[in-house]
Formats: sequence, C-alpha cells, structure tokens
Amino acid sequence: MLGENLQNLRKMRRLSQEQAAEAAGVSRQAYAKWESGETSPDIYNCIALADFYDVSLDDMVRDSVSAFGLPVPPKGKHLFGMVSVGEKGQIVIPKRARDVFGIRAGDRLMVLGDEEQGLALVKEDVMLQFMKAVKDAAHEPGER
Repeated sequence: MLGENLQNLRKMRRLSQEQAAEAAGVSRQAYAKWESGETSPDIYNCIALADFYDVSLDDMVRDSVSAFGLPVPPKGKHLFGMVSVGEKGQIVIPKRARDVFGIRAGDRLMVLGDEEQGLALVKEDVMLQFMKAVKDAAHEPGER
C-alpha cells in the first residue's frame, strides 16, 4: 500500500524517482525499493515524504488506492465513501467522517446548497461562529 501510494503521488506530480529521492534525501535506488515494496522508509522519511507530498502521514501509509480508485488525498481533504438517501431524505454520515469532524448524536448540522457545486453540511456552532465573525468584521471601526 505505501509503495503504491508513493509511486502514485510521485507520478501525479510528474517527478522522476531521482527527483523524489532527492527531496527525501535518499538515493534513487532506496526510493525505488520503497515504491516496489521491497523495503519501507523509516518513520522520519515517512514524515518527510508526507510533508513533501502535502498529504497526511496516516493517509499515505494506510490509504489504499484500490478502495475508491483514487490516490491519497491532499492534507485536510477526505473521501469518506458513498451514502444512500432514505425515503425521507435521511443519510448516515460515515463513522470516520463523524470522528474527524467531531459530530455526535444530537448535533445540529446546517445544510448549505449551491446548484452548481452541490450540498455541504456544516456544524451549527461552526456556522454561527463564522456568521458572528462576519458581522463583527463589518462593524469594526474605520470600516465603511
């Protein structure tokens, strides 16, 4: 999994193994062995590679490209999977998404929509904080 992810990340950025190896501070041969799965980078090299490719360390070492047919997402971006809409419009938010965003039973979510871009769910408290910040910024002294 890690080797396949390293190879996909490198190819997405149109880098040679030599360029990726240089960024990691290792030889091309060492990097090639990581991609092939013959060996694995140590934790320090994994951290450096995750930073270099701007992905989370967890996603780089755990995500499987074959799960959704997509490569490791950029840091802070997630693909949690598909959900089905029930007869009354209900959906079940995947557990990993609930964990990442701290969504618990009883939380209220605001549903936002853009006919061109789709739907978004935002926790009520986050949206209220954002709205307050916008309101406060509009009333700061010196603003017109």
